[in-house]
Amino acid sequence: MAMAEMTVYGAGAFGLAIAWECVRRGAKVRVIDPFGPGAGSSGGVVGALAPHTPENWNAKKDFQFRSLLAAAEFWAGVEEAGGKSAGYARSGRLQPIADERALDLARAREVSAATLWEGQAEWRVIPEGDAAGWAPRSATGFLIHDTLSGRMHPRQACEALVAAITAKGGEVVTEGPEEGAVVHATGWWGLKDLSERFGKTVGNGVKGQAAVFALDRREMPQLYADSLHIIPHANGTVAIGSTSEREFDAPDTVDQQLDDVIARARQALPELEGAEVIQRWAGVRPRAKSRAPMLGALPDAAGQFVANGGFKIGFGMAAGVARVMADLVLEGRDGIPAGFRVEDNL
Repeated sequence: MAMAEMTVYGAGAFGLAIAWECVRRGAKVRVIDPFGPGAGSSGGVVGALAPHTPENWNAKKDFQFRSLLAAAEFWAGVEEAGGKSAGYARSGRLQPIADERALDLARAREVSAATLWEGQAEWRVIPEGDAAGWAPRSATGFLIHDTLSGRMHPRQACEALVAAITAKGGEVVTEGPEEGAVVHATGWWGLKDLSERFGKTVGNGVKGQAAVFALDRREMPQLYADSLHIIPHANGTVAIGSTSEREFDAPDTVDQQLDDVIARARQALPELEGAEVIQRWAGVRPRAKSRAPMLGALPDAAGQFVANGGFKIGFGMAAGVARVMADLVLEGRDGIPAGFRVEDNL
């Protein structure tokens, strides 16, 4: 067995993306997860890669913006190395506009996006009729259309990352020795462990429930309506989600709250009314106290690092997180932005 230059605990979005970036740069990496790849929230069904609104720009928004721009090249490299598709596409997003005040705000953001998004993507207000029949109900008759949003299939993305890592000589195993620098990317349980370690709450888990419809709209953009993501996937399904539950009895069970989500999705998009629900899913997403990803060196352990708290934006930020963590662990270059650092949560 090849000696590892680093060990990554956790085979979810952050752990696998960091491992891939490090393997791609020539490191020897072992990923350890006793439950296997994508066993937690990274094995979900929704896969919305959506930007923050183009206003009140800050380090977090800029980091996510650049991560979304990097996503096409990142996932293409993964798929080329391992031969498996992550289901990625920069498909764009449509959102209904509820009232005149929201319409004015959307048009103001259209102007700011022209500068903040550097000509790399658009945020536009369009008539509902321009959406080719695939659009949520809009009270004003107008929609927001952005061209920065993308989609991928979370479980397929995990499988694609595993294939790429192993093709380059890395390991993804359920157990093994810890060697070299260590990255902890262990999801909501990892946040609980860190909270106990530091004697204060650094984050928590937020449960989400989601569903999958048998409806093939793979060429259409994702939708965001009534606080729900509606994502057409490349495999001929449409995923919707999700709930945000701070308190829950079981992390992986579905209940009436998901029935309510399904009903809301059908109300927002009439085309879902006749489609069959073929999968129901639940999982717990890690939310750091700062609400941004928690990245960097652990202050009380040399050679130990953490990458956690992706919450709803883990896959959307995967390319950027992988880059800055590989820079830090392999080269000692700290490019982690303000608000993302471990100390921001302590």
